[in-house]
Amino acid sequence: MHPAFSVIFLTTLIGVGQGMFLALFTGQSYSAVELLPTQNSADFYATGGMIALLFLIGGLIASFFHLGRPERAWRAATQWRTSWLSREVIVLPIMMGLVFIYSLMHWFEWDTILFTAKTGARLQVTLVIGVLGMLATFALFICTAMIYACLKFLQEWHSPLTVINYILLGTASGFTLATAFANVSAPDLMSFYAIWSMIIIAAGLITRMASLFRNSRIKAKSTIQTAIGVRHTKIEQKAMGFMGGSVNTRDFFHHATARFLKAMKWIFLLLTFVVPFILLWSGMNSQSTGTLLAAFVVQYVGLIAERWFFFAQANHPQNLYYQTI
Repeated sequence: MHPAFSVIFLTTLIGVGQGMFLALFTGQSYSAVELLPTQNSADFYATGGMIALLFLIGGLIASFFHLGRPERAWRAATQWRTSWLSREVIVLPIMMGLVFIYSLMHWFEWDTILFTAKTGARLQVTLVIGVLGMLATFALFICTAMIYACLKFLQEWHSPLTVINYILLGTASGFTLATAFANVSAPDLMSFYAIWSMIIIAAGLITRMASLFRNSRIKAKSTIQTAIGVRHTKIEQKAMGFMGGSVNTRDFFHHATARFLKAMKWIFLLLTFVVPFILLWSGMNSQSTGTLLAAFVVQYVGLIAERWFFFAQANHPQNLYYQTI
């Protein structure tokens, strides 16, 4: 498939926002049961929530560049019964609204304690909003990933690993950003986020490698014989049927060389997983905000490369008709 940068930025930016919110909610949940120090609501949770919201808004803006008629974008939500894209269009603003409410309540400290256990654990109003936001976050991960995983004719995408990788990679980027943010606003939580970031990065590397291994062993269900309905063993395509290009040759194939694809694969593996892991470890030990922020920047560049490769690797069956251009 031809990678569209509007979709690449959409999926990576909202992934950071989703992961950042999950990091904030995780930290607050640990604090609620007194496993982590309590932080100032306005300085950490409210500001962090707004950072997550900015990434979500950035992803939403990027999505409009993929539309031929942006003024009709609202119609994308009308097919929610059958379309994962429509479900994503609905869930994204719901999550954004919950993140905004979560941040606003922390900013103004509207955080009534609903229940306190004998152990000291407490249930706050913002935790209830956080639970709803967490559910919306995972629903959004699933909706976004299933847009691609539900396509049976694109065998590289049609796998549970697609959903798992979207969740892990988005969460990893958000936790990495939360680590750098915590080092400035809540130093007591920095090591907590750094360790979780490295765990999620390691898990993401394992599942992404598994998907690469799976895709390398795929046997195409369609061949040039089945494409034209001729069973002869030796068929060679001489021309694609017309002299100029078309939407078929532009939107369904990446036009990159095999060498470029191989290089892109190693680039995203290094930048998304290996280098950020090393920088997080170094930044955690040195407590360097610059190093931790560099881990996020490098990882995000790697995610752009990873998402480009994800789209480019999918081989649309229609390309059987356009092998010779």
